[in-house]
Amino acid sequence: MTTTSQDASTPSQCPPLEQAAVRFIQDLRYEHLDDGAHAGVSRLMRDQLALQIGTSQMPWSHQVLAFAKAQQRPGRSHVAASQITMSAADAAFVNGAYGHGFEYDDAHGVSASHPGSCVIPAALAIGEDLGASLEEVITAMVAGYEVYTRIGVLAAPDLLKRGFHPHAVLSTFGAAAVAAKLRKFDAETTLHALSIALSHAAGTTEYTSTGGSIKRVHAGIGTRNGMVAADMAQAGITGPRAFLSGHKGFFRTFLQRGPGEQAEARFGLDQPFEIGTVWLKAYCACYCTHAYIDAVRRFAKRSADIVEVRAGIHPAFDVVVGTANANAYEPKNIEHVQFSLPTQIAFALLGKGNGYRVHRDYLSGKIDMALVIDMARKVKIATAPELEQRYPGKFVADVTVVFRDGASEHVFVEDPIGTVANPMSQQEQDAKFMELTVDVLGTERAKTLLATLWKMDLRITAADLMGMSAA
Repeated sequence: MTTTSQDASTPSQCPPLEQAAVRFIQDLRYEHLDDGAHAGVSRLMRDQLALQIGTSQMPWSHQVLAFAKAQQRPGRSHVAASQITMSAADAAFVNGAYGHGFEYDDAHGVSASHPGSCVIPAALAIGEDLGASLEEVITAMVAGYEVYTRIGVLAAPDLLKRGFHPHAVLSTFGAAAVAAKLRKFDAETTLHALSIALSHAAGTTEYTSTGGSIKRVHAGIGTRNGMVAADMAQAGITGPRAFLSGHKGFFRTFLQRGPGEQAEARFGLDQPFEIGTVWLKAYCACYCTHAYIDAVRRFAKRSADIVEVRAGIHPAFDVVVGTANANAYEPKNIEHVQFSLPTQIAFALLGKGNGYRVHRDYLSGKIDMALVIDMARKVKIATAPELEQRYPGKFVADVTVVFRDGASEHVFVEDPIGTVANPMSQQEQDAKFMELTVDVLGTERAKTLLATLWKMDLRITAADLMGMSAA
């Protein structure tokens, strides 16, 4: 089970998987990033900062900020869309909660998670605290993103199927990796940062059935806890050396299985960068609904003639947005709405759209939900295990729409809008950025920040970016 260290970047006396994860963090350099990784960094940074700014105005975001301010831990790291500074861990907690706060943040398809609202808040908060350059911030961000998602790929789809919220669980590892890279930990301290992060990993998807704004805060909780795990390791506290592959490690405890054969190969620097696959959301709802929205939008002008919508669904996604949800057909709060496949299909068929505006209108009581519920009841969901087998790691939709005259149309969507295979255009990305930021920053400042993020001049610092994001 144990091996001897080969070089300074590899911790000794731990299994190959754990060694490989640590070695990846230790060895990664900015020069390793290929064109796909750079493109992913660019998309992710623009999307996530816009989300932090826009979502800072949500009621639960105000509550998160009030909670963090009450902790009274001073520091140099800024809260997005404000002049407020806090400790790096607290600022990342708030900004992570903002970035994940309205179901509009990036997705990593295979691991069914949202790495951006972990690794960007952590990297910018720590980077601002240390005075780090953008090059250093990006390198650490990628280290965190890859550790987070590569563990997530090995855990998929079982983590989601078992009711865990993958982001809540995986974000602790991602943030610990970011901290280890930016703070230049040696291999041994990096190992313990990651292994202590396991003790913080938690969070289920029960919010999809019975609500709770705590879901909005999962990104902040996991990000801060991963950073605290790194603090503990730096202080000399140690964790289990087989934290991933041990008999009572992450995989066997959370998933009742091992990580799979040759899992350590997943962490090679020769493997494709997962950050190159960043999926930007076109819709302000759980990504399990997106392919279905794409499938039914074309029928909005014929909605009066629709008698039934048959939706085949991946079993793991049914747990999140389908029949496993107690309020899928009669949502009673915003969490229900954003995690209800029938509701999102109804929004699309009724021509209301599925973006930022309709969900804000729901919060303001401007949506006639009786009409939405009537349409939602026409949606019949059936689990389709063959979708998991034929399209592993993809968020596909298999939809048949039946009309009053007995005719029907079948639509299959393999790659939803926003994925690498079906990307949002630059115009669409910029429109989303402006939609989220203009009300907070004003048009000119929003345009300036957007232009800066497109340019990605490595001479600027984390502090520069956060200063430009301040309202």
